[in-house]
Amino acid sequence: MANAPVPDPGTAPHPHAAPHPTIHPKGLYKAFAASLTGTALEWYDFAVYSAAAAVVFPVVFFPATDPLTGTILAFSTYAVGYVSRPVGGIIFGRLGDRIGRKKVLVTTLMIIGVATVLIGVLPSYANIGATAGILLVLLRFAQGVGVGGEWGGAVLLSSEYGDPHRRGFWASAAQVGPPAGNLLANGALAVLTVSLTEEQFLSFGWRIAFLVSAVLVGFGLWIRLRLEDTPIFKAIAAHGEQPHAPVREVFSKELRPLIAAILCRVGPDVLYALFTVFTLTYGIQVLGYERNQVLTAVLIGSAFQLFMIPLAGYVSDRFNRRLVYGVGAVAGAVWTFIFFGVLGGNNQPMLIVGIVLGLMAHSFMYGPQAAFIVEQFSPRLRSTGSSLAYTFAGVIGGAIAPLLFTLLLAEFGTWIPVAIYVAVAGAVTVLGLALGRDNDTIEDLDYRLLLEGSASAGQQSGAA
Repeated sequence: MANAPVPDPGTAPHPHAAPHPTIHPKGLYKAFAASLTGTALEWYDFAVYSAAAAVVFPVVFFPATDPLTGTILAFSTYAVGYVSRPVGGIIFGRLGDRIGRKKVLVTTLMIIGVATVLIGVLPSYANIGATAGILLVLLRFAQGVGVGGEWGGAVLLSSEYGDPHRRGFWASAAQVGPPAGNLLANGALAVLTVSLTEEQFLSFGWRIAFLVSAVLVGFGLWIRLRLEDTPIFKAIAAHGEQPHAPVREVFSKELRPLIAAILCRVGPDVLYALFTVFTLTYGIQVLGYERNQVLTAVLIGSAFQLFMIPLAGYVSDRFNRRLVYGVGAVAGAVWTFIFFGVLGGNNQPMLIVGIVLGLMAHSFMYGPQAAFIVEQFSPRLRSTGSSLAYTFAGVIGGAIAPLLFTLLLAEFGTWIPVAIYVAVAGAVTVLGLALGRDNDTIEDLDYRLLLEGSASAGQQSGAA
């Protein structure tokens, strides 16, 4: 329990407070950029690691086994990054409510960045034997821990600096990370592929892709270290209201919001895995497209998302957020059936349009998602609740979706079970939205007014 009570929305603000809290655009823009760079780094690593796990790691780190086993071992290190996320969510989520959003975000970015760069310089199996594979797994685990604490803090950094009435737009900064990171990663891989021979890429080229992430880390740290903590947390800390046991409080007092936040993420994660991962397998192996044709379609869809995700967040500020989110979930489920039903081989324009529209439906879930999740929890438990929801939902949503898609296609030999799976995931999201609540801006405004009132009182005391 907190030492001081949470301000009652019905009480009058501090007598020295302004009637409306002040929003500082300069700090808000920095917070937006700081939030975006962290999640972009996360998804840059996601895409680069995926490519390396399929092509490089079986050769460089697991060559003592047969090729198939080597590939499985390489992809198992990829899964470790997902399994370790809840660990990071628990550790850093609670710290975000205890010591502040900024300190946690600096730490998580350092963990992700250092681990990614170390993978780029990790000695191969030929140099240190099986130790190379063990170190790779440990570094991947560290990445996952950092990522588990990154998202919740990044979302709060941008959303708590801004006007709570426009939280959908400002919180979407963290949501732009996936398409931005994918585009950066595939751009880097494309340059390396064109510039180097296959032997050179396997020898040292893949390492360059990991080392380049240091640029994102440096830029992100430069911004985050120059930022103050969010006004909401500063107000909570000034009044001694940090929770002593935030994880326990979330489960005991805000269990329904946690369930709602977890369920609402399942549909977007599954739909994104379908249109960015599974379409590569289905398009190449079933429909006979060239890999570069499908990859081009996915990259075009990702480019559209750079603009569609903030737009969707903005729209959710103008209309009911749960309604916008729910329309995206239903549209994604319906479009999946249409997409597979009309898609055939040798029709790349239709492939591009299909993926773009699928990712557009995803955007109208993903854009409002960060704001919706943040709004489920009271301000003093937001970091813990948001981080737990993000990491737990990632395990049951995005982590297993590509595998389940592949198993369903192999078992039934048709896309229909895959589309049904997407529809079920969309229904789970709608259930989460039904369990959730709408935005309550009074909570944030009261804390901002308390902070400004305290500052005003302090200035008057000093003047006296």
